[in-house]
Amino acid sequence: MSVFSQRPFSERTATWLAQSGLHPLLARLYAARGLQSPEELSLDLKQLLSPIELKNCISTASLLADILENQEPMLIVADYDCDGATACAVGLRGLRMLGGPETPIQFLVPNRFTMGYGLTPEVVELAAQQHPKPKYLITVDNGIASEAGVDRARELGMEVIVTDHHLPGDHLPKALAIVNPNQPGCSFPSKALAGVGVMFYLLVALRAELRKRGKFTNETQPKVENLLDLVALGTVADVAQLDRNNRILVSNGLKRMRSGISQPGIQALFQAAIRDPRKANTFDLGFAIGPRLNAAGRLADMTLGIRLLLTDNSDEAMTLAHELDRINRERRVIESGMQETALSHLAEDQLSGTLSERNSICLWNPEWHQGVVGIVASRLKERFNRPAIVFAPADGNTGEELRGSGRSLTGFHLRDALDLVSKRGPGLILKFGGHAIAAGLTIRKDDFERFDACFQQVATELLTDELLKRHHAHDGMLEPSEFTPAIGDLLAEEIWGQGFAQPVFYGEFEITQQSLMKEKHLRLLVRPIGISEPKTSNKPLTAVWFNRTQSLPAKAKLAYRLVTDRYQGQTRVQLMIEAHDEPLASEGSTE
Repeated sequence: MSVFSQRPFSERTATWLAQSGLHPLLARLYAARGLQSPEELSLDLKQLLSPIELKNCISTASLLADILENQEPMLIVADYDCDGATACAVGLRGLRMLGGPETPIQFLVPNRFTMGYGLTPEVVELAAQQHPKPKYLITVDNGIASEAGVDRARELGMEVIVTDHHLPGDHLPKALAIVNPNQPGCSFPSKALAGVGVMFYLLVALRAELRKRGKFTNETQPKVENLLDLVALGTVADVAQLDRNNRILVSNGLKRMRSGISQPGIQALFQAAIRDPRKANTFDLGFAIGPRLNAAGRLADMTLGIRLLLTDNSDEAMTLAHELDRINRERRVIESGMQETALSHLAEDQLSGTLSERNSICLWNPEWHQGVVGIVASRLKERFNRPAIVFAPADGNTGEELRGSGRSLTGFHLRDALDLVSKRGPGLILKFGGHAIAAGLTIRKDDFERFDACFQQVATELLTDELLKRHHAHDGMLEPSEFTPAIGDLLAEEIWGQGFAQPVFYGEFEITQQSLMKEKHLRLLVRPIGISEPKTSNKPLTAVWFNRTQSLPAKAKLAYRLVTDRYQGQTRVQLMIEAHDEPLASEGSTE
């Protein structure tokens, strides 16, 4: 069942924001997203929260200053997703900026297929073999749950500095220092920093410490803000909550992209994705640039992606970006096949009536690729509006373990649900970690059915009928004068994302024409109904509903995004349909 509701907002606040100079439409949208005053509109870097409240950030910066002064060898241990890759690049570039080009620092990315996630003992063993052997390991976007890895590092004579943003387990690792806004006792007001944001904050604090020690002045200090394009990319791609602090980071990173002064690797990714960096927005980062970088970690080795973000050579950047684009196309083919198999299996459950009785989805297949399970889980969660976990063999078809990735609904905390499963069935989950809406885990192949039953039981207990409804929040109707390319451009320039939702509008339309594009996308011509529209502007509007083949009735109430489409020199407004409020006869079908 779908529920449509308009986001409430204060007319008084919207008027106040508009009087400050904000476009009236944006004033309404911002008021609906919780802004209270014109002062909150500023996304200037000076408005960033101070590193002082980020627990251990200042003391860790002092420690790093000592390490740089003594030129002791360091190694960054990265994660294999976009957040981890950008955090690694920010760390390497920033430490070399602040310590000088001769700073002895290397990086290492674990192979997700053989070493698993985080600073495992196996990763530590590999780190110890680097030359020169690092004295300090610095984790980025991981490490908060790596008790065994930190212990092993200390046994081998290496100390660990953890920078992370994930939720901690019951016990913290015995690291030399931990910087994580989500660790116990941290009063930092923004818990939404991505891993790359945490690393950036540590560099800001380190620069201040070095300035205090007389290495730089305000005038001569390195510009760590030049790394904000990387921070913006990692933050958006990791679907971090866009509270004001993160929106400041992302806004300033996008400014660098739009000004043509971003890292050569990011410029190359825009070119490979056939996107214009001068019009860079959060949609580009989340759905075009991020996935190409992530593809390396999913199918190959994220070292490729980090090399791209570290190079200052434009030709090398283009070569690496095109390779990532090729890997991403391969990822799409694999994902499509896995999704088709999953939907076929679920169609059988639907025919037998068991799917409608379930509050969760758990699937595995011996042929599936563990690097793509998270994407498929996300697609299934969106399609069926149920928490979904998809598994693949951990070590090929002969392995005894399954690695899974899950995606959840708002209101059903996936990591907490897995924690409950692990407590009810000791040993059932070999390891797990993650967030409220996404998590990863490992189980034994022979335990799949038992895990499925236990997870389903937890989902049944915790999911209410209200949570299982498909909720569509929208921003009301647009005025006739607002169906323009200028409004599409206005909306595209703003910072939208998780927790600061991209605007979705709602209205009734007459469907004057509909056809299929590439046999899988619905293309429509529509006219708004119920608003007084001058004859001169009563031309049909183009609309597209991706991944839908079923036609719509002659009149339909639609939820849609408004975008500006530029094609072959022509500019026009276009509606990107998200949903319509009549229940679909084939909802949940395989179409």
